[in-house]
Amino acid sequence: MATPPFRADHVGSLLRPAALHDARAKAKAGAIPPSALREVEDRAIRAAVAKQESIGLNVVTDGEYRRDFWHLDFLRQLGGVTQVTGMQFAAEDVPPMPAVIGQVRCAGPIMTDHFRYLASLAKTTPKLTVPAPAMLHIRGGRRAISREHYPDLGPFWNDVSNAYRAAIGHIAAAGCTYLQLDDVSFSYLCDARIRDGLRAGGDDPATLPRAYALAINQALANRPAGMTVAMHTCRGNFRSTWLASGGYEDAVVEAMFSTDVDAYFMEWDSERAGGFEPLRLLPKTKRVVLGLVTTKSGTLESKDVIARRIDEAAKYVPLDRLCLSPQCGFASTHHGNKLTEEEQWRKLERVVEVAREVWGV
Repeated sequence: MATPPFRADHVGSLLRPAALHDARAKAKAGAIPPSALREVEDRAIRAAVAKQESIGLNVVTDGEYRRDFWHLDFLRQLGGVTQVTGMQFAAEDVPPMPAVIGQVRCAGPIMTDHFRYLASLAKTTPKLTVPAPAMLHIRGGRRAISREHYPDLGPFWNDVSNAYRAAIGHIAAAGCTYLQLDDVSFSYLCDARIRDGLRAGGDDPATLPRAYALAINQALANRPAGMTVAMHTCRGNFRSTWLASGGYEDAVVEAMFSTDVDAYFMEWDSERAGGFEPLRLLPKTKRVVLGLVTTKSGTLESKDVIARRIDEAAKYVPLDRLCLSPQCGFASTHHGNKLTEEEQWRKLERVVEVAREVWGV
């Protein structure tokens, strides 16, 4: 396949090498300057890009090596957004939560320097990943959004969409032709426990899928014709754990599939993700990347099992509109999941192997 998503694709984040962990810890302690950390990041990204290309991937990312968290490093660069520390877990910090304390706006380019460096290295297609607009709402809900600045959420969503439209414009101007919106909101809304939590905070979860979809569509209103946009849906990915369970529900999926993206990376690595039946609702102009290889453990999936599951999905979507990837990133946060780098690369190799056998690419 000449344009993304590719038959063998991946979500984006990679386990941080030991040298990068060490350099980041030293930088946080003030033991090395930011420039020294940047040099270590650059070296690690060069090696990661070379490795991705060597195993046959037609898409490369920077592994999110310059980030601590998949979403916060982007969100906190928006005007009006800060982050608050959450609960402690096993003496390790869990991802803090974004909080809106002022008018949401985009004051300048965000992560375009990350993309330009990646593109300067890539012989194949470079992909940039950013959090979806709903990430400013789903975790904290109404309680995490200033009532002083936003007594009503209508203006909030307008400002979020405008800020994202500006940020995506900067990303497009940097030359990005493959952008991925990382999202947990649609999958989270399929979990009754999370819906109950949102109600307790003053939100109506029944209205949220359409609100989130509208924000995405408005954010993408001015994207250039040559930019492919995919959405990755996730049920949580922190140190091999997850937050939400439950299959994709029709009402939520219908709203998600109404977004103006070209493809969806969807999780199906375990029974908690349900079956492939919701794929019957996929519009005929869109593609799905099946997340059938788990990033939560080092156990390598059988090629036959993966191929059989692709066949199951093909009962609902023609094979030529399907692709394959791991179900999530390998390190959505700097902590990483509980597997080794060798196991990580072997899983990506397995994705390439199966894609070649199923689609002949």
